[in-house]
Amino acid sequence: MPTPSHQLEAIKTFLRQNRSPFGKSAEQIRSEMAEAARQLPRCPDIKAEPVNIGELYGEWVSRDGITEIAAESAFLYFHGGGFIAGTCEMYRDLAARLSAACGIKVLTVEYRLAPEHRYPAANEDCLSAFYWLLGQGFLPENIILGGDSVGATLALMTLISLRDAGNAMPGAAILLSPHSDLIHLDGESYTSRAMTDPTGSLEGNQRIVEEYLGECEGELPALLSPLRLDLHGLPPILIQAGDQEVLLSDAERLAVQVRAAGSEVKLEIWEQMWSVFQFMAGLLVEGEQAIASIGEFVRTVSAAASKTARR
Repeated sequence: MPTPSHQLEAIKTFLRQNRSPFGKSAEQIRSEMAEAARQLPRCPDIKAEPVNIGELYGEWVSRDGITEIAAESAFLYFHGGGFIAGTCEMYRDLAARLSAACGIKVLTVEYRLAPEHRYPAANEDCLSAFYWLLGQGFLPENIILGGDSVGATLALMTLISLRDAGNAMPGAAILLSPHSDLIHLDGESYTSRAMTDPTGSLEGNQRIVEEYLGECEGELPALLSPLRLDLHGLPPILIQAGDQEVLLSDAERLAVQVRAAGSEVKLEIWEQMWSVFQFMAGLLVEGEQAIASIGEFVRTVSAAASKTARR
């Protein structure tokens, strides 16, 4: 059973009232996002273990009572928030649900935020977090990389950076409502979904770029437009997006490009949903179902990799 339509409309109305970033400072945006997250229903059995990832704060997140946890694997997850906001605390609920669905612990990371820390600070921190996991003894193929919104973009950019450096790839990647092109912002859905998306807009995403890049002179960093880069040699990727979000075209075009480059990709478009609806899984049946699908994908990819390794 899908979430009742009247409940969906109530949620969307609330989200629309709080979506505009204009006239708000970074601190105000951070405060409002944190407060909104605190109002959502949470898993009652979240287990969060603080950890220092070099100079970054992180958390290992799982759920008490879940016994089927693969100790040799890790899900490295990068939060969204437009490069401006986001904390481990905000993402504990989603991380705990992902951990239970996938059967592995989730590591969330507080990468440096803009405008205090501009490009390439967040990119460097996310790459460092992956290397940190390697230093802890995790094999690349036993690491799942993922994130939502700009966090999904950071995961994708991390994959490209690892490949270009000649490093081994993670076992898979999970991208929730990714920005696949932060330079051109030319997806058709910026127009066709402008009235249906309760959280995102072209103007809001323009601010994301401005905050992260600042007064960037010369050509913009090509890495911020993964859609227009070479995407060969990537691990299996699951992309989830809502059919009402302005980033729909980014997800669809990215899937086409990854597949054309010879990599495995699965694209799921969820009806009546918006950007990173999985974050509201405590309220949305579709959020629970999407997380279950992520778990199925991760378990399938991990089983296939184990079978290959035994040969």
